[in-house]
Amino acid sequence: MAAAALNDVEVDYPRGGARKRALGPVSLEVGAGEIVALVGPSGCGKSIALRLLAGLEAPTRGEVVRAAGRGETAVVFQAPTLAPWLSARGNAALPLELAGVAQRQAFARADEALARVGLAGAEAARPAQLSGGMAMRVSLARALVTGPKLLLLDEPFAALDEITRRALADDVLALWAETRPAIVFVTHNVEEAVYMAARVVVMTAGPGRIAAEVPVEGALPRAAGFRTTATFRATAEQVSERLAEAMGRSAAA
Repeated sequence: MAAAALNDVEVDYPRGGARKRALGPVSLEVGAGEIVALVGPSGCGKSIALRLLAGLEAPTRGEVVRAAGRGETAVVFQAPTLAPWLSARGNAALPLELAGVAQRQAFARADEALARVGLAGAEAARPAQLSGGMAMRVSLARALVTGPKLLLLDEPFAALDEITRRALADDVLALWAETRPAIVFVTHNVEEAVYMAARVVVMTAGPGRIAAEVPVEGALPRAAGFRTTATFRATAEQVSERLAEAMGRSAAA
């Protein structure tokens, strides 16, 4: 059963007095509970695909199938986008309050979500008091508080150091294991894609199209030392090769 799908979607944007293709045609199906990573060169349309799945943008042509109920789709962007005047609790509770949940109940659920991302005890902290990694954890808590069926991650670790990135990757996988939402994860980092996803989708340079899909063997969440295994190294190399081929084909087109 699909949690979301793009069916022959194309997106055109006005540019230089004309409309030019930015994405597509692209067809992609994401199964319930599946983790899919999108990789590709800058400007290939990875984030456009995510916005389509989030319902933040409509395709020029084609069809988008997504979990459309309130709170069923959640998005985490590259920047935490926290309200600076709210505490961590207030930021995490915001989707519930906007949905009409009473503040007491919203705060209780927010505290539970913050505890799940390792921020128990930091509920009253304001964004200015948080490190980059802690702010991203609040953003994750805010996304998880509604219990989404589809979680969309748009390069959420790009601005973080390598140690924090790895820790948050493991945290996301541990959180996924609890409720099994479908996840679509956009990243420029091939190794991060292979570590987090069951399937890596490689896109061409813009207008982005799907050049290859590479399955990743091994159970999720990842076992300790997975990055040192032959499977990980071989799959990362395969994704890198498909990416290079896709960029070469696009340049020659």
